[in-house]
Amino acid sequence: MAERQNNLFGSDIDNTRSQILNYEERLDWIRLIRTENVGPATFHELLAHFGSAAAAIEALPSLGRRGGSRAPQQVVPRATAEVEWDAAERVGAKILSIPDAGYPPLLRQIHAPPPILFARGDTALASKRTVAIVGSRHASAIGRQLAANMAGDFGRAGITVVSGLARGIDTSAHKASIDTGTIAVIAGGINMIYPPENAALHEIIAEQGLLLCENPPGSTPRGQDFPRRNRIISGVSSGVVVVEAAKKSGSLITARLAGEQGRDVFAIPGHPLDPRAAGTNGLIRNGAYLATSADDVMTELFGTPQMSPQYGGTGFYNPSSSYVVTTGAPASDDELRQQVLEALSYTPVHPDILLRQTGLSSRSLAVAILELDLAGLIERHSNEHISLRADQFETDAAP
Repeated sequence: MAERQNNLFGSDIDNTRSQILNYEERLDWIRLIRTENVGPATFHELLAHFGSAAAAIEALPSLGRRGGSRAPQQVVPRATAEVEWDAAERVGAKILSIPDAGYPPLLRQIHAPPPILFARGDTALASKRTVAIVGSRHASAIGRQLAANMAGDFGRAGITVVSGLARGIDTSAHKASIDTGTIAVIAGGINMIYPPENAALHEIIAEQGLLLCENPPGSTPRGQDFPRRNRIISGVSSGVVVVEAAKKSGSLITARLAGEQGRDVFAIPGHPLDPRAAGTNGLIRNGAYLATSADDVMTELFGTPQMSPQYGGTGFYNPSSSYVVTTGAPASDDELRQQVLEALSYTPVHPDILLRQTGLSSRSLAVAILELDLAGLIERHSNEHISLRADQFETDAAP
C-alpha cells in the first residue's frame, strides 16, 4: 500500500514533505472537497477552524443543522474517495494536495487555492517562471501567429507557457512551447479530451509538458468548470497575456481573475474594427499593460529582456505539421471560404501564414482567396498580404 501511495503522489515529492499528509488524511481531503456545498474557500475555513479534514467531516452534519439545513449534510464516503484515487492511478495521474512539493507554488499563494489537483507530466515546470497566453477560440491567423511567436520566445528564455488547451490562441501557444515547457490547465477530468481535435496535443503535453485539472478523472467539462479552470491558469502564472478576445470572452474572465490574484495582465492591441480585438483593446483602456512582443512582457515581469542571443526578432515561428490532425470528409467550398474568412482579420497577413494556420492545401487556399477577392470581401496589400475589407464587414460579423 505504501508503495502504491507514493507512486500516485509522485516521486518529485520529497520524503519529509510527503509525510505532512498521510494516506488517510489525503482521502479525508478528497472527501471534504467533494462534499456538497464545500468549495475551496469553505474547505480552507473548515480546515482552519477544526484543524484537520477528519474533524471537519465529523462536524459537518451538526454545522448544517445549525445553519438551517433541513436535510442532514451528506458527507462523501471513504469508498468514493478511494474510487477517485484508483481512477487517478489508472490514468497515470498524480494527486497533488497543497502541502506537496509538486503543487504549483504560485497557485498556493492565491486566496483559497484548490485543495486537490490532478497532474500528468513534469510538475517541476510549475516551479519555473511561468506566463499564461490566452485568447479567442476563433482566432485570426495573425493572432495565432503572434501567440506562437510569443510562446516560442518565452520558451527560449526558459519560461514555462501556461494556457487552457482550447482552440485558437491556446492551441498555438501550446504547440510553440512543447519543446521548452508548457502547462495545459483543463476544465474536465485529466483524461477527458476537449476539444476532440486536440487529442494528440493533449497526449504530447502529458508526456513532455504538464496537464493540470481540478476535477476527478472521467469528469465531463461543464460550463461552470471553465471559469474555475481560468482561475488556475492565472493562479499558476506570474502574468497573463491576452492576444485576442471579444467583448464577452472567457479570456477576459482569466484577465479579471489574474487582476484579483495580483497578477499583471498584458494585452495585444488590435484593429478597432475587429471584434476579436474589442476585449484586448478594452483591457488596455482599463489599465492592462500594452504588449507587442514577449520582450515587453518579460521586461515588466522579470526586470530585464530575456531574449536568447540567437533570436533575431523578425521571423515567424513555424509549428510542426506533426500536430495537424485532419479527420472526416473533405470540406465543402463554402466551408473552405468560411475557414479562410475566420482566419483573416483587418491586419494584413501573408498567405503562407494562412497555409500554416488553416492546414489547407496551396491550391484550395489560392482558390478561396480568389473567390473572396472577386466577392469584394478581402483586400490585397503589398508583398502579397491580404486582409478583410473594413468597409464590407460590420463589427459583429466575426466570431
